[in-house]
Amino acid sequence: MTSLTRNFVALMAAGMVASVSMAMQPAEHTAAKERISADYKMHKDKCSAMHGNAKDICMQEAKGAEKVAKAELEAQYRPSDKTQYKARVAHADAAYDVAKEKCDDLTGNAKDVCRKDAKAAHVRAVENAKVAQVQAQPAATAAEKGAAVAEARKDAAAEKREADYKAAAERCDAMTGDLKAKCVDDAKRMYAQ
Repeated sequence: MTSLTRNFVALMAAGMVASVSMAMQPAEHTAAKERISADYKMHKDKCSAMHGNAKDICMQEAKGAEKVAKAELEAQYRPSDKTQYKARVAHADAAYDVAKEKCDDLTGNAKDVCRKDAKAAHVRAVENAKVAQVQAQPAATAAEKGAAVAEARKDAAAEKREADYKAAAERCDAMTGDLKAKCVDDAKRMYAQ
């Protein structure tokens, strides 16, 4: 794992902790925005020494870290269900963008599978964010909240299954004949298509 990747992961983890903190003052917010910009510039400068896809991955990590930091900052500055949701989605989007870029090192079906796996992970993260948002919203009664959460979980499960099925079906494309047909049937059965 490169130092930039470790920094990206650490920044994302730190952002999760920061999101549960108290709201910030305007001066703190401004200073934090300046730090985010400075960190992005520093990470971007580190990437300029790289070449090829390694540079592209580095740039996606830098951009993702910046987006996540900005979303986490907004969630801390203006705490709400909406900003928390946006921060969770920023994490998912950043991870997805980096994963897609890493897939570019591959070719053929391996690259296609890599991209479908990345998409499935993204869908899972976004759907989990949607469920968390519904769980955080107030409801008139416990029964209403329970019903809303159950519906959100049901919808999320369907979206996740669909994304996982697409990834599994993509793996089958590398096969031929009866082996491919069995693989597709197994994927349909596993993900109830």
